[in-house]
Amino acid sequence: MKNKKSLIALIPFLIIIFLFELAPLIAIIVRSFSPMDEIGFTLEHFIKILTTDLYIDSIKGSLIIAFVSSVLGIIISFFGAKAAHSNQKTGKIFRTILNITSNFAGIPLAFAFIILLGNTGIFTLLAKNLGFDLLKVFDLYSIKGLILTYIYFQIPLATLLLLPSFDLIKKEWREAVELLGGSKLTYWFKVAIPNLLPSLLGTFSVLFANAIAAYATGYALLSSNAMLLPVRISEQFVGDLVQAKEFGSALAVVLMALMVFSTVILNKLQKNHKGGNKK
Repeated sequence: MKNKKSLIALIPFLIIIFLFELAPLIAIIVRSFSPMDEIGFTLEHFIKILTTDLYIDSIKGSLIIAFVSSVLGIIISFFGAKAAHSNQKTGKIFRTILNITSNFAGIPLAFAFIILLGNTGIFTLLAKNLGFDLLKVFDLYSIKGLILTYIYFQIPLATLLLLPSFDLIKKEWREAVELLGGSKLTYWFKVAIPNLLPSLLGTFSVLFANAIAAYATGYALLSSNAMLLPVRISEQFVGDLVQAKEFGSALAVVLMALMVFSTVILNKLQKNHKGGNKK
């Protein structure tokens, strides 16, 4: 009886999952193989994506920005999580700040960077008054600017994900390394980081998926000039003149495939590392 009641209680949840996740996903996949405004089956959309420079460059741009921002974000977050974990009182305040800043993304984040580092931004004008032309070194409205903004919203998320993993590190390990004559670098590279590697890989997977699917920040900075796959997808659904939902669905399927592929590889690396540690 208890099992039946539990299953009945799950029905509303399962209905929501189907209506808002599975049904749209199935519709997108089916539509991606459908001809424009016709009934049938075609691979024309995917052939166009893989043979058109605009879409190839957008895929490359999304992959580069996602990879670079995830790598740099996780490196910075590693030191932030380490510092927060070492001091519990400061760590509580730090966690509160991280929870607030982790929600600061999208258009508000882009607007903040435009105010600070845009062509007429505060830091840009300040540097100009000091005799230094910041625009010659850094252009916010470029791939460098996109990477910087992406790194900014990756750091709070990565730090929050990494903080619990530092609880797995035991003080006895450091003492053992010191007794054996090892240095701090030996401890971190031979003991601590290898034990943190599954958490680092899992966090990188989340960051990569988070960055490759991000849309609002890139569009707010560069509009349709942003060489990002999510921007190309949105153009097919919200175009002023022509809407190509079938082609947009094919682009969405490519984006999902990239996310799934990267997640599967990282999960496999995690399992291999855990298996190696058990041996």
